[in-house]
Amino acid sequence: MQQYETVIILTPLLSIETAKEAVAKFTKILTDNGAEIIQEDNWGLRKLAYPIEKKTTGYYHLTEFKAPGDLINKLEVEYRRDERVMRFLTIALDKHATAYNDKKRSGAFNQKKPKTEEAAK
Repeated sequence: MQQYETVIILTPLLSIETAKEAVAKFTKILTDNGAEIIQEDNWGLRKLAYPIEKKTTGYYHLTEFKAPGDLINKLEVEYRRDERVMRFLTIALDKHATAYNDKKRSGAFNQKKPKTEEAAK
């Protein structure tokens, strides 16, 4: 199974509960078809880089998962059918991206390095 990462942007007109229901729907599609959810990250309401459908904000949600390749097409069809989804992007992760995400989840990037005397000069 290949590892994937998908980001969806939901319309900002939704309530928080409705946005969570939409995300739960897509997560259920993944798990019902044999995918293994590795991580989910709700980024919340954020400003868009450019207006989409005359909206300047949207609810962002990232899901990292392992799944067979044929499941991606089914998932993206469901994204296109759901009027709450403004944009989505699904990418296949290579070994370097997978290693980076593992380090990020373990907190390796949040550790501060001790200052040395030469760096202070």
